[in-house]
Amino acid sequence: MASELTLSVNGAKRVVSSAPDTPLLFVLRNELKLTGPHLGCGIAQCGACSVLLDGKEVRSCVTPVSGAVGKQVTTIEGLPAVWAAHKGLSTDASAKTLHPVQQAWIDEQVPQCGYCQSGMMIAAVDLLTYAAIIDAVQRAAKAMKA
Repeated sequence: MASELTLSVNGAKRVVSSAPDTPLLFVLRNELKLTGPHLGCGIAQCGACSVLLDGKEVRSCVTPVSGAVGKQVTTIEGLPAVWAAHKGLSTDASAKTLHPVQQAWIDEQVPQCGYCQSGMMIAAVDLLTYAAIIDAVQRAAKAMKA
């Protein structure tokens, strides 16, 4: 049975009509028309559906929409505004900027087919909140090159 639920998605309050156990991914794509998160495996394994929920990466294909009520949902489309707010940029400036992870993906020419890239970027943004993990990954990468 559908209920009206209020979500905060990419900084905007949005009212959706959905059953509370509907996967957040379906609401984001079908009701809110956001195309960043993708359906991949449908069982939280691949990460193509990743979004940030209160700043932590979650797999939206298995997260019920009711679990996002009262929390901030950020998709790949919302990353520039997150960065702009972090840097204290104006609304005009935020419309012209990318999150550093997005810019790094472009600079390093990371995307292959691109289908899972939004999920990978979301995971990278979450990962970057843990400096020790980044240090460990960089150390491992150097060791693997030797």
